[in-house]
Parts: sequence; C-alpha cells; structure tokens
Amino acid sequence: MFKMIKKSVTIYLIAAMILIPFGATAFARTGTPTAGAMITDTVLARPLGFGAIVIGTVAFVVSLPFSALGGNVDQAFKKMMVQPTRFTFMRPIGVF
Repeated sequence: MFKMIKKSVTIYLIAAMILIPFGATAFARTGTPTAGAMITDTVLARPLGFGAIVIGTVAFVVSLPFSALGGNVDQAFKKMMVQPTRFTFMRPIGVF
C-alpha cells in the first residue's frame, strides 16, 4: 500500500515539474486570464494549493506550542493557513 502511494506521489510530482514551464507564460501575463491560464490554474495550481493547506495545517498544529511561547501565533496562522486558503479558494480562476 505504501509503495503504491509513494509511486503515485512521485509520478504526480514529476508530472508537475514537467508541466510548470508550460504554465510559465500564464503566470507572467497580466490582465484578462487566458484559457491556458485557467486550465493551468484548475489542473495544477488549485490542487497544489489544497496540498499546501493540508501541509500548512499540520505544520501549524505541530508548531503551535512553540508559536504560543514565542507570542507569534497570529503570524504563524496567517502564513501557514490563511495565505494558502486565500490562494486556493478566494481568487478568480486563472489569476495568480
């Protein structure tokens, strides 16, 4: 089971690394998003953003005791949870 998950994640990461240069023009453009930018956003950026939410949530929970001792819980919350959530769910499709 673990080998299958590891293989799937590896294939997904390799595919993402291959496809990122094709989306570079979509990232560089300003103004009205093109169809390519919308597709790149839907297929690549949104799933990666969702992964960032999951990883950020886990990291926030793990770092919470240390953030509380340091007095920067709000800053950690914004960086690890709010920013990935806004990137994934609160922006127009195709606008990076």
